[in-house]
Amino acid sequence: MFGDPIFLLSIFLVFCFIAVWIYQVLQNTLTDQSQQILYIAGLSASLIGIYRIFVNAGDLGSVLLIGSIMCLIILLVGIFKKNSLLKATGRGWFVPVFLIFILRTFAYEPYQIPSGSMIPGLKVGDFILVNKHSYGLKINRIGNPFALSADPEYGDVVVFIPPHVNVPYIKRLIGKPGDTIGYLNKKIYVNGKAIEQEFISSTEESTLLKETLGASERIIRIVGGSASYPEEFVVPANHYFVMGDNRDNSSDSRYWGFVPRENFMGTGELIWMTWECWACLPSFNRAGFIQ
Repeated sequence: MFGDPIFLLSIFLVFCFIAVWIYQVLQNTLTDQSQQILYIAGLSASLIGIYRIFVNAGDLGSVLLIGSIMCLIILLVGIFKKNSLLKATGRGWFVPVFLIFILRTFAYEPYQIPSGSMIPGLKVGDFILVNKHSYGLKINRIGNPFALSADPEYGDVVVFIPPHVNVPYIKRLIGKPGDTIGYLNKKIYVNGKAIEQEFISSTEESTLLKETLGASERIIRIVGGSASYPEEFVVPANHYFVMGDNRDNSSDSRYWGFVPRENFMGTGELIWMTWECWACLPSFNRAGFIQ
């Protein structure tokens, strides 16, 4: 995101427009017409920047931090220059923007399930809350935590940036650094020991199983017979192995590799709404904690 020249230009222009507005306020030369021009220009530059964030699958947390700094500058200039308009404007914007930044960056971030790779627990259209402080505090999505660092555990529903695309994924954590992960006949083996599976139900299309690894339990879905080619993966240092609960319809570590430790955003903790399509009504029937 910060390597995108269009995004950087939009941020620079927003700063320039704010600087011009502050100067005109302090010089008492701000007119309704000039204020409207600056507002439209600043809004246009901001929308371009937001568009580039979505194009690059960037993190809004960094933008909220920049916005908080802009508002704080306005407030401090107003206090230093004893200008009531700047103080009121800066205070009115800084408090809500900074609070949103704190909550979204360090507490919880909303995320919509984009695929069926975590069926039956999570379905397309589920809106969940991602616990952003599960593995430590950091501002950017990718990077090492600066405080309260903790490592992912077996069975965690993890939200992360995979190594092959800059888009958040959600999967189940299966293997830690140094583990040997085997996959044979629809069963996972961790360091040579099969993860316990218990039959739940079956239809012509699929079978549901309860899978237990240590204190972690979840329901998984498999399709077809049990025959499969043996696969084995050795998890390298500082990397993790993840899989979807919908085992036969999931793009995961079996196909694109391991997840670096610094790429974890947090854990999926709560389904708060389901909205399956734009023409559908939102539903809260599936609201609850994620297993």
